[in-house]
Amino acid sequence: MIRRFLMSYATILAVTAAPAFAQTVAEDNESVEIVVTAQKRSEKLQDIPLAVSVVSGDALARQGALNLENAQYLVPSLNFRKSGTSINQSLYIRGVGTATFSLAGEPSISTVLDGVVLARAGEAFSDLVDIDRIEVLRGPQGTLFGKNSSAGVVNIVSKRPGDKLGGYAEGGWFFGNGNEYRVRAGVDVPLSDSVRTRLTAFYSNYDGNIFNDAAGVNRRVNGYDRYGIRGIIEADVTETVKLTVIADWRKANDDCCAEVIGTAPTGVAALALAGINFQGDETRTVRHNLVTRTEEESYGISAQLDAEVGTHTVTWISAWRRYDNREIREGDWVGGAFAGLAQLHDDGPQTGTTFSQELRLTSPSDQAFTYVAGAFFSRAVTERIFSRFVTRCGNAPTPVALVTCGSPGFPAENVSGTATFGSAFDNYALFGQGTYAFSDRLRAIVGLRFTADDLSIFHSRVASPNIAGLPGIQRNFDQGVYDSSNFGQNNGDPTRSNGTPFRAKTSATNLSGKLGLQYDFSEDVMAYGTYSRGYKGPAYNTFFNLNPTGTNVIEAEIADSYEIGLKNTLFGGSLTLNLAAFYAKYENFQANNPDLVAGVVVTRFTNAGDVSTRGVELDFVWRPAKDLNLVGGLAFTDAQVDAFKAPPGAAVIPAGTPLGFAPRWKGSLGMDYRYRTGGAVDFTLAGNVSTQSSQLSLFDASQALRDAGTIGAYSLVDLQFGLVEKDDKFRLTFIVKNLFDQSFAAQITNGGPGGAFRYLIPREADRYFGLTGRVSF
Repeated sequence: MIRRFLMSYATILAVTAAPAFAQTVAEDNESVEIVVTAQKRSEKLQDIPLAVSVVSGDALARQGALNLENAQYLVPSLNFRKSGTSINQSLYIRGVGTATFSLAGEPSISTVLDGVVLARAGEAFSDLVDIDRIEVLRGPQGTLFGKNSSAGVVNIVSKRPGDKLGGYAEGGWFFGNGNEYRVRAGVDVPLSDSVRTRLTAFYSNYDGNIFNDAAGVNRRVNGYDRYGIRGIIEADVTETVKLTVIADWRKANDDCCAEVIGTAPTGVAALALAGINFQGDETRTVRHNLVTRTEEESYGISAQLDAEVGTHTVTWISAWRRYDNREIREGDWVGGAFAGLAQLHDDGPQTGTTFSQELRLTSPSDQAFTYVAGAFFSRAVTERIFSRFVTRCGNAPTPVALVTCGSPGFPAENVSGTATFGSAFDNYALFGQGTYAFSDRLRAIVGLRFTADDLSIFHSRVASPNIAGLPGIQRNFDQGVYDSSNFGQNNGDPTRSNGTPFRAKTSATNLSGKLGLQYDFSEDVMAYGTYSRGYKGPAYNTFFNLNPTGTNVIEAEIADSYEIGLKNTLFGGSLTLNLAAFYAKYENFQANNPDLVAGVVVTRFTNAGDVSTRGVELDFVWRPAKDLNLVGGLAFTDAQVDAFKAPPGAAVIPAGTPLGFAPRWKGSLGMDYRYRTGGAVDFTLAGNVSTQSSQLSLFDASQALRDAGTIGAYSLVDLQFGLVEKDDKFRLTFIVKNLFDQSFAAQITNGGPGGAFRYLIPREADRYFGLTGRVSF
């Protein structure tokens, strides 16, 4: 019923081709003025002493982009770590991010939606529908945005209601590597002169880019079925008080992301996967009898009150959100259970709620000392029940043959383990940042944030039957977390029974801040230099496989960052050219780190040591003519290990090793041109090029494994051709994605069946086409 309603909400029509940077355009249509809220007040981008990349929602739609994974191709400093399910994906800025399976660890990059911090990384990867702009704040942003912004902030701003009745409907058909259908629509309905509303709905369905040839499946996977709705009410309560209420709900059923076996396996695995053409990142076939998928539902409501009190503005934001995620995962990557090749399937539903409050006082901007000060509180509670199911039937026969478990002489044995675990984060903060003008040209920036964190966790695990071990887990379950049959020397407790809960809690306080100078050489050239301290709170490694060696507190991560920048507005405002150079050092870096458990090297979420990142960035926006727009960026990033910690006997990742998902070079260049015919219909041409050097995907002490897990350099070219009604009442656009059919992997890791490597292949790794349309009314 819901999907039929959303499908009928619009007909198949087109995405707009507005320039990526056009937030506010001057009257002459030649100069460009970008307004952002990167410092929690509306300011011109060229006036703030901070490196910020801005992408409009129209630019995302023009590129056929759906989410932040696609936005990485428009922002050189932004990278995305793809994973089997959305709950384990993560963002990276300037080469720094957090990859962990723990639900008691936080991301390094905070995602903020309409002023509300999203507590969990997975919440941020939903469809970007009816978005006004995305602001990517590069480098630690702890002073104004809090503890989980030690590497940066992605600030997402929705389009606001208009004061006239109107709206749009758009839709599209994408084809070439699986069919996709999209429908989106929005309508502005003013209820009175002082009350405005906007309602947005969307639906999308995609077949997927990988073929699963397993018996009983035999179809495309890596697709999705998503739909949702959002409503915004803006009310001018008085001449000096405005209330904004935003509510949203979405549902997603993704059969993504199947891990492709890209290299030839050995032994019985080679027999089980016979017939698949193993071609590295060009492999497009899997054989999984369980389809990896994610079932998500999220919804929330926020209220923002802005009141003018004298010359100041008081802002209050209250929000509540719920995020439910069920991860269903194929863990053996073959089509069944065989002798010598056990079947491993996971099922892990998770629920989470977040309640947050923020109160801010903002000074007027036309005085010598301007400031923003406030208080913040949030409580994020997450619980998960994760089950692992294993079917096994002993070793493969000699000579090696493919024997299905349950065959004569090979009786199937079914074992399982279920862990119930959760976390509760409480965060309190007081913050303020001010700018003092010594003169018309010279200003100083000072900011402080006091943070208090309380974190508690629980974990219990039960095996059925109460066995000595499960294949592929490499540890026993007899006493759950307290298991001591192999780990008596590592805090094990043989008196504990199977399923005894483990509980722990910790707290921390921190004082972080920002210092800087800003100098205007002229009205069009500004330079700045800043020092920022970033902070990410303590964590625990709370996940299914928790054992005694992983019950310690992971200490808070501290970042010290230095940045200098130059912002230039040239040629009468038609060109903005911004440069930034940076250096940041992270102590107690929270990351997956090699560790030794019962003589076996595993990875665990720990304080992995010290890392650093340095580099230079360039962004430009140029409008050489009224209807020609160019936007681009280039980033050089050197993110590396300084000193990693490793337990005795475990291999050390050498100093100087690049961090994962941190290409040294990355750039993008976008163009759009509108040819005005003077008649009823104009023509548009747009394109985007994204290029990057190789990047490390498999972070391991072994140089050979790092080499095998390196994603090679690649470039993507997208083109769009359009017909546009002269008053923009309708658009029809033809899109070509990945024009030169450049194949690449989004992630490469080891541990596949028979020693093979596993690849995650994104949709953008194949050429495909789209026809989109949009009508405005």
